[in-house]
Amino acid sequence: MATVSADEIDILEKAKRMLAPDYVPSEDEPYMNDKQQNYFRSLLSEWKRSIHSAADQTLQSLQDGPIREPDLNDRASSETDWGIELRTRDRQRKLISKIDAALRRIDEGEYGFCEVTGDPIGLRRLIARPVATMTVEAQEAHERREKISRDD
Repeated sequence: MATVSADEIDILEKAKRMLAPDYVPSEDEPYMNDKQQNYFRSLLSEWKRSIHSAADQTLQSLQDGPIREPDLNDRASSETDWGIELRTRDRQRKLISKIDAALRRIDEGEYGFCEVTGDPIGLRRLIARPVATMTVEAQEAHERREKISRDD
């Protein structure tokens, strides 16, 4: 499955905590009803807002922080740290496009259903990975095909 960084998980968990704790989608209600769609719309929007906020903080740190360290080892460490931070922000930039696509699917009434089979993705999977577009089975099959074609 696609790898998820710890930073992405942290930001998603913060977004979940920001939502009103009085509602969590349940298997006992109709799948992708208005309440569930509103929950995921809010979750995705808050996740996106949190990513933008983290990116703004990174940009501010880049502008404010000392880039030149007098010691070569310190400078190398700082540059490595900034490189990691910038790669993380690039991953999050790509994640924002997935969030935007998920929000479009909610608006079009396609959210929560597998793009390959049309089956429900499932609430547990969507709560864990709100940008999921495939069921676990379809995702695993996709990754097996990808691995086979890479090995050729």
